Amino acid sequence: MERTLAQAANQLGLTRPKLISLMREKGLINERNLPAHLTRDRNYLRIKESHWYHEQLGMQYSQSTRVKQPGIHWLAEQLGLHVPAVTVDNRDVA
Repeated sequence: MERTLAQAANQLGLTRPKLISLMREKGLINERNLPAHLTRDRNYLRIKESHWYHEQLGMQYSQSTRVKQPGIHWLAEQLGLHVPAVTVDNRDVA
């Protein structure tokens, strides 16, 4: 499962702007909020590319950072944060 920066911030108990600020301070993302070291951090972060058609402006393209599942604990470690325990729901286990 991948998360947006807003979803990752929520899971870490932060706001999105605070998470972005901390990640920039540590050099994890650049000024465009994209991973600064994509090859090094590829197990934790990725770039999602999107596109859509606008009636007057034509094709529009965007990029955003996604945090992979292992990236939550990795981010907490990189930023010196405590990750709240995730409760596991085992009701569906046979």
